[in-house]
Amino acid sequence: MQFQTANGVLTCTPTRLIVAGWTGRDRAIVDHHIEELAAIGVPPPSDVPLFYQCSPPLLTQDREIQALGPDTSGEAEPFLLKQDGELWLGLASDHTDRALETHSVAASKQICAKPVADTLWRFREVEPHLDHLRLKSWIVEDGRRVLYQDGSLTSILPLRQLQRGAGMTGGTAMLCGTLPAIGGVRSSSAFHMALVDPILGHKIEWSYKTSVLQIVS
Repeated sequence: MQFQTANGVLTCTPTRLIVAGWTGRDRAIVDHHIEELAAIGVPPPSDVPLFYQCSPPLLTQDREIQALGPDTSGEAEPFLLKQDGELWLGLASDHTDRALETHSVAASKQICAKPVADTLWRFREVEPHLDHLRLKSWIVEDGRRVLYQDGSLTSILPLRQLQRGAGMTGGTAMLCGTLPAIGGVRSSSAFHMALVDPILGHKIEWSYKTSVLQIVS
């Protein structure tokens, strides 16, 4: 993978991928969400937060991914990468199979590609004002772009805490959890996301499309 940084291009091949779940900072909201999902058949997590293990080749910078069936959707998440002794912050989408999620959350994470933006920031340069960073995403409905997620990183557990909890070592990449979907989780053929730093005036953006593979039985 190649990433644009303030110091030039960073080329790397992550050797470990973690998708962190149940990372909301307000535990009461997290517990309520667990109860809601349990009511529709989604198994509760064994721990909170939970660090799902996934295959690193799922990470992609392609502008189009393929998904099996119509029940998948993206969600914007902070992306951490530990490489050559440095911790980097970027942006990724935890594209997930929502139908499979009711049987196994871990399997629903593993079955979908994880689009990653091609820009990284040095974590130590944004850490002092991390809670000011804003995470946003949009989907396409009826031919127009619709705001799908919007909130600050105050809604997610501190990323340094997640990094330590996951035991990130060199070559590890991690998606760090997300924000609620405005209007509920739903699929879209196109997904656009942004991570905005209002203090330094920087922004990471990325878009991708999803083509649906027919389920043959």
